[in-house]
Amino acid sequence: MQKSAVFVPHFHWDREWYEPFQVFRHRLVTALDTVLETAEADPDFRFTVDGQMAAIEDYLEMRPENRDRIVALVADGRLAIGPWLILLDEFLCSGETIVRNLQMGWAAAADLGGSMPIGYLPDMFGHVAQMPQILARAGIEHAALWRGVPGSVDGHAFRWRAPDGSEVRTEFLFDGYGNGLDVLLVPDQIGRALGEYAEMTAERWGGDPVLAMAGTDHNAPDPQLAPWLRRASSDERAITIATLDEYICAHVRDDVSAVVTGELRSHVRGNILPGVISVRRRLKQHMALAERTIDHAERLNALWSRRDDSPFLSLAWHKIIESSAHDSVVGSGTDETADQVEARLAEATHAARAVRDAALAEPAARVPSDGYLVVNPLPFARTAAVEVDVVAPPEKTVLVATDADGSSHPVQLISKAPTVLSDERMDASQLGRVLRRIHRRELFGRLIDRYELTPGSLVFHLAEIPTNGPFDLLILRREVAAAAAAHPGEWTVRTLEEARATALVRMNVPASGLASFRVEPSDRAAAQSMPDAPATATTRALANGLVEVEVAADGTLDVTGADGTVLRGVGRLVDGGDRGDSYNYAPPAQDVLVSEPTKVAVDVLEDGPLRSRLRVTRVYAWPTALSSDRDLRSSHTVSTPVETLVEVRAGEPFVRVSTSFLNQSADHRLRFHVPLPEPVAGSASAGQFAVTERGLTAEGGWGEFPIPTFPASSFVSAGAANVLLDHATEYELVGEGSELAVTVLRAIGSISVNIHPLRDEPAASEIPAPGAQDLGMRIESRFAVVPSAAGWQGANVVALAEDFRNDVLVARGTAPAGGQLPPDATGVQVDGADVLVSSIRRVTDDDRGAGTEVRLTAMSDAGSTIRVTGAFTEATTVDLLGRPLSTTPVADGLELALGPWEIRTVVVR
Repeated sequence: MQKSAVFVPHFHWDREWYEPFQVFRHRLVTALDTVLETAEADPDFRFTVDGQMAAIEDYLEMRPENRDRIVALVADGRLAIGPWLILLDEFLCSGETIVRNLQMGWAAAADLGGSMPIGYLPDMFGHVAQMPQILARAGIEHAALWRGVPGSVDGHAFRWRAPDGSEVRTEFLFDGYGNGLDVLLVPDQIGRALGEYAEMTAERWGGDPVLAMAGTDHNAPDPQLAPWLRRASSDERAITIATLDEYICAHVRDDVSAVVTGELRSHVRGNILPGVISVRRRLKQHMALAERTIDHAERLNALWSRRDDSPFLSLAWHKIIESSAHDSVVGSGTDETADQVEARLAEATHAARAVRDAALAEPAARVPSDGYLVVNPLPFARTAAVEVDVVAPPEKTVLVATDADGSSHPVQLISKAPTVLSDERMDASQLGRVLRRIHRRELFGRLIDRYELTPGSLVFHLAEIPTNGPFDLLILRREVAAAAAAHPGEWTVRTLEEARATALVRMNVPASGLASFRVEPSDRAAAQSMPDAPATATTRALANGLVEVEVAADGTLDVTGADGTVLRGVGRLVDGGDRGDSYNYAPPAQDVLVSEPTKVAVDVLEDGPLRSRLRVTRVYAWPTALSSDRDLRSSHTVSTPVETLVEVRAGEPFVRVSTSFLNQSADHRLRFHVPLPEPVAGSASAGQFAVTERGLTAEGGWGEFPIPTFPASSFVSAGAANVLLDHATEYELVGEGSELAVTVLRAIGSISVNIHPLRDEPAASEIPAPGAQDLGMRIESRFAVVPSAAGWQGANVVALAEDFRNDVLVARGTAPAGGQLPPDATGVQVDGADVLVSSIRRVTDDDRGAGTEVRLTAMSDAGSTIRVTGAFTEATTVDLLGRPLSTTPVADGLELALGPWEIRTVVVR
């Protein structure tokens, strides 16, 4: 029997959930006021602030006068803060966001005296495979968590091992983060209750003290907790109060034999609530957009800008990390909470976009205004299709792009814009109103090149780049006033734009680099010169020499890959009912699956040579909602057209597929199916610095049915099918491994439901969330499909996924027109197979000055040999908190041998 017990007073703080942030913050201020008062009144009292600095930051914004009180308690070891900025959902943000979360939390804690050295992860809905490596490479040796631990762990601790072999000792909160509360229900019976609990759980503890987590959601512990525990302590069972790190670092053994490798997504000891991966899809899309925008902003700012925009980047990162909270981006809150998260992510994107565009503007200032700058955010050279607005070519001529070396690049004309922007009749007395449309020289978003003023007629000629000298608005006003007085009556006012067109240009862009070009008329032979097979289109098929796609009669796609692998029926849409909630999917008792369209139409939109496109329109009769008892799909249906844009580009070994529809149905789940050539026993998906393999089932055993839906961020692979993703979502292998199903939409109407067929206990209160139905919203999803018998590694899918998700950036030049195009420029280049570069950014060290930080991960079991080249002469390896480990001089590029799944961070100068 355990002779001692350690109580850890704490709270778990959801920053926003069933109430919006400011409502929860009001409660937070009251709770932390109580904590400070209790700690200062009783020297035995300790408190652990939930492992997240957001609670402290939010509190001090309202109570700045209490900063010194917090610092004093941290210094005394009685208040444990950090290491995270916020308790995140690990599967719904990027691995880089996880690292920045830890960095910002650690730094914020350091300003107040230092962080708790524990990777505290109490309430996340499962844990990513690489979390042990992230913690270990930040110098953190211990973790503590609850959900997702497999049934093989029978003690209260285990060694958690990442794919690279890194380990952290992990305290298993097997009864949750509030296991001590039941012991405290009757204060004068604590000793008895603790004895019973210790006896019930004795096999878990071995010879270690019982850990009693004394806290719950959104409330401070009772100020009488310490006196209660002093009275309950006895020679038979000593009771102490500690912070979580005091318990782990001072009271327990480190020789733990149980080892768990990889992600933690078991349902055996707690619900992991997997439905949050797919509910409120807009939040997932906004998170991916914000992360992608700030990543590009950091790379461009580091490599091509002289500006120090770190305050804007820090602001954007802070808002992204706030939004990654496990009750924020997951979408399990009220509608007003979801709206706030979406707005915060949009604000982060805006701040990052401002930095990105300012960085783009600097090299664009060296490109003539009749040319275009192309920037590649990825650290490997690539060929990209770039859309630009150009002057339309004369009849019987075509366009060609010319780069700084004078080389020609093919151009595909996409569309022509109208040239007549306005044609109006008005009385001469109203002409002055027309002039109010003009802002200096701008009119309708273009610039006035010249104007023609004749009796009864005023014609404006607009251009993107004026060629007719200066324009004086004051002179025009005087001339128009005189003409109107001289010629009363009806006038014609026309606004004409030079003939414009949208053109697609195929450009080679260096690694992390810059290229520029002009688009000019040319003879047809030069314009059609292409190094790759052209993209082509026929009535129902597309091809580019690497991949072929044919539209079947039912609107699905038969896709043939470069190695001859064929995937048939790609894009089959299956819609079924969902009587679940934001946390868990559940089919109605009498479900109706709709997979066959009532009508199919195919239109050719573009026929190459750089890009070919088809639009497939399928019309479905989807039930409008569930019945009042939620066990039956309605017999009333709504006709819903779903447009699927199918695209192939010259040189790309995959087919791009985008779906779009207006959602008019409630209580349903729609999935995008990819039938496999033969059944498979497992899948693999990429996200958070790893590719994780999974089987066809999930481990159950608690109160939640283990539906084998799994998260994926950048791609999912099953057999010969590889699907590249735009944002985090869920997938499942169905039909005994014969089809891959990727969720497009889960439309539900409640945060939680009290009676759920696949979950024993409510996950929250049954609060309506009508916004989670996405009614009246246009649902758009973007995929790419890579058929390959060689699987994800053989098909180089890690690199293809990066290519798919990260378009090149384009800016119009701003130097005087007609000048020389600047030569191409290369930034940081990374060569190596199966390597992910998650960050390139500017950093500053007090001792060594400015440098460029590059974070790389070997995305394979074999590791990677990597070469990094650029304008630098030394490289410093740093840990994930940026602390230097070793420095080496570099003469001609940096050679790195990364072990399997290793994350490495280097700063080059």
